Parts: sequence; structure tokens; C-alpha cells
Amino acid sequence: MSIPSCIHIVIVNYNAGSRLRDCVVSALQSDCEVRVWVSDNGSDDDSLALLRQATPNEARLNIVENHANLGFAKGNNRILPLLPESEFILFLNPDCLLRPDTISRMCSAMNEHPQAGMASCLIVNPDGSEQRGCRRTLPTPWQSLVQVLQLQRLFPASSLFRSFNLTDTPLPDKPTPVEATSGAFMLVRSSALERVGPLDEGYFLHCEDIDWCARFASQGYQLLFVPDVRITHYQGSCSKRHPFRVEWHKHRGMLRFYRKFYAQRYPLPLMWAVYSMVILRLTVLACLFLGRRIVPGMRRDQREDVSSAS
Repeated sequence: MSIPSCIHIVIVNYNAGSRLRDCVVSALQSDCEVRVWVSDNGSDDDSLALLRQATPNEARLNIVENHANLGFAKGNNRILPLLPESEFILFLNPDCLLRPDTISRMCSAMNEHPQAGMASCLIVNPDGSEQRGCRRTLPTPWQSLVQVLQLQRLFPASSLFRSFNLTDTPLPDKPTPVEATSGAFMLVRSSALERVGPLDEGYFLHCEDIDWCARFASQGYQLLFVPDVRITHYQGSCSKRHPFRVEWHKHRGMLRFYRKFYAQRYPLPLMWAVYSMVILRLTVLACLFLGRRIVPGMRRDQREDVSSAS
């Protein structure tokens, strides 16, 4: 199968540090023609400086500075009107590393499956293990309760309590349709994007990827998982400075997703149970984050009191 003349790669950056540089350099080393677009959400670290230093006079690289944190969805959508016509667009996280043949092999898989509107590959952690969320089913309200309560661990043999993450299931031996994938690597057919529409900017961070997967499926497109192509994802590089803020946006995104896709399809008591569990989980996490900040401070005060007394 022939590879399209040029693949546009869109990367939203927010304080990814040297990971952004490494990601872009790996993309530029692809064995097919690419053009990289970095949408920077007001980073205040050295990520752009390191990138510019590593890619002087690189005509295939375009950096758009947004001067504010627009969020993941809006940061990606910001680039779409700037893109020349192309058969495929790759939406890539700034902490991913590609291999030279990653994009060409993924495009070949898409060409062999014309019904696919989006494709992703095997996303692995730095230790080589499969990353959670790499392939999954769309999380129904019931599955979300199962996940929060960890019922799949109590009843591992029951399909009723199965998690929506498929990480613990055997990898397929060929490209296979899945219900949802990770936003770290989304290769999208441009014609499908025009029909489905861009990412929902009502999400700031997290859950916009599964929202998009649901919308692609609703328009009759397959989401293709290609298991023999792999990339490495250093997950969380952009969010480690503000972990609770990330959790806030993740839980807010979960509530938006459930309201948008399931509120009219599931009984109201079940939906309220799901909403309550999401809010309860966020509250518990808030207490844990607060405790971690207070306790070290208390220990420092205690050490200072001991030092003063001695």
C-alpha cells in the first residue's frame, strides 16, 4: 500500500521539558514525509527552548504559541485550521517516542482497513509493559462502578464484573477493532474527522479521547488497534507538577462523558450512583493530596522544635 505524501503530526505541549524535544526529533526521523505542529499551551519551562536548540532551521516544524493553557482538546483544535490538506493527521502526546517506521506502518494498516476512521498502536511504558488505556471498551456507568469498587478483583472470572481496560487480556495477533483507545496516539483519517468533528472543548484534560472514540463509532467508523506497531509513552510528563489539578479535570471529564452519552439511556438511580462515586473518589483523593502536603510540614515543625530544645 502506498503511503500518503505527507502526514501532519499535532502535538500539544505544556511543560513537557526535554520529552517534547525527544518526541519531535523521533517524529522527524520517520521514514515517510511528515510535518510537525507543536501547539504550546503557555509553557513556562525550557521545553520550547530545548526543542528550538535541537531543530535549528527545521522547515518541517511549526510552533504555535497559545500563551495560555487552553487544555488538550482546544490546543489540538487550534491547529486544525492551519493544516494543509492531508489524508491522515496524527494527534500525539509530547512524551511519546516513535520509531522510524511507526507512521508508515500505521498508515498502511489504515489503508488496508478503509472502514477505520481512527487507529492506534500498542502503547508501552518505559519498562516495555502495555500501558493502561491503550485498548479498552467504552466505560459504561456499570463498568465504572466496577472499576471504582475494584469488583473485577473480587470476581475475576465473571464477565459481569469485567473492567473496561483490556490490558489484562491477550494481545490480538492482527489489527483489530476496539471501542476506545488512548489519546496519546490517535491517527485519524481526515475525511472521517470532517464528518465527526473536532475534539469536544468542553473537556479540559482527560476523557476527550473516549468522547471522540464514541463519536467516531456513532458515525459508523471503526477504531483500529494495531498490535505489532508499538511506541513508548512516558505518561504524566506534563502533569506531574499539578497532580490534583489533573485529577480534578479527569473527574470533571468523567461526569461530562456520562451525562453526554448515558444520561438518557440508563436508569436515573444508577446514574446518580455513578455521579456520587466519582465525586466521592475525587474527595478522597483531595484528602490524600492535602494530607501529603500537611504531614511533611508538621514533621519539619517537629524537627525544628527538637533542634531548638537541644
